[in-house]
Amino acid sequence: MITASPGARITSPALADWRQLWRDSVTDSRELLSLLELGHLASRLPAEDAGFALRVPRGFVARMRPGDAADPLLLQVLPQLAEQEHVPGFVTDAVGDLASRETQGVLHKYQGRALLIASGSCAINCRYCFRRHFPYGDEMAAAGQWRQALEHVRQDTSINELILSGGDPLALATGKLEELSRGLADLPHITRLRIHTRLPIVLPERIDAPFVEWLRALPLQKIVVLHANHANEFDDPVDAACARLRDAGATLLNQSVLLRGINDDAGTLAALSERLFAAGVLSYYLHQLDRVQGAAHFEVSDTQAQSLVEALRSRLPGYLVPKLVREVEGDPSKRPL
Repeated sequence: MITASPGARITSPALADWRQLWRDSVTDSRELLSLLELGHLASRLPAEDAGFALRVPRGFVARMRPGDAADPLLLQVLPQLAEQEHVPGFVTDAVGDLASRETQGVLHKYQGRALLIASGSCAINCRYCFRRHFPYGDEMAAAGQWRQALEHVRQDTSINELILSGGDPLALATGKLEELSRGLADLPHITRLRIHTRLPIVLPERIDAPFVEWLRALPLQKIVVLHANHANEFDDPVDAACARLRDAGATLLNQSVLLRGINDDAGTLAALSERLFAAGVLSYYLHQLDRVQGAAHFEVSDTQAQSLVEALRSRLPGYLVPKLVREVEGDPSKRPL
């Protein structure tokens, strides 16, 4: 396997302004279907968006297959009637986030790690999102120049890794991330910064020169955990964004969600792991679906999930096989399956 070369990528022409591309995103389901030559399906759309509006960058739409109602990228973002069904066991706080709240925007579930809800915004609204009902208006670590969040971390010296999540932390302007850097300068017990983000996949232009400079200058170990569920999510701009992240000194991992009708077969999952590695990214986790209200139609059984991972082990080298896990409220780590 030949991984993507970072050389020519990093010296490519200036990127389009990611903020303008964000503003130009598709936010109407009927427009999305029209762009994909699927306008005849508009009558199947729910009358309401289940409180979770459609949002998808046009560059991501361009990777979808016109005329294909079962396109795996389309199914991740298109509202479905099934979202309005109330299924037992599917709840608004699927992984106990609110129970692990320590202070504004800080979740502390696992030893040595604190998670900061950096932003409530995403460039794309994935229909299976486990935080689709999260009260972001009340829980923003970046509010007030990160003061409450950093004070909690300052007082707990057992924390050596900060995790930026959301929403998507890269929805923040780079200047806002620089505020965090300044706040971390006097916290010597923090040695790692982990960023969980989907933007390099769905809006790769976000990984622009100012952001790369900020990331490169951080005097910490840097891990960027991407979120891609299907090999079709990758194209040349995504490869280039991954190259820029690696050039800034970040280790790149990926976590996927196992989704019925999207990636629930061994061939699709194997192709994803291979495509990730070609972009310089290692498969990290394959998550069983968090049982959030509105996402039951995506669920795959544990038995099928385990069979899929066994099939991956028989056809891929071990370093390309993600760990199959579930997040369970109160557990001291992700639960292996």
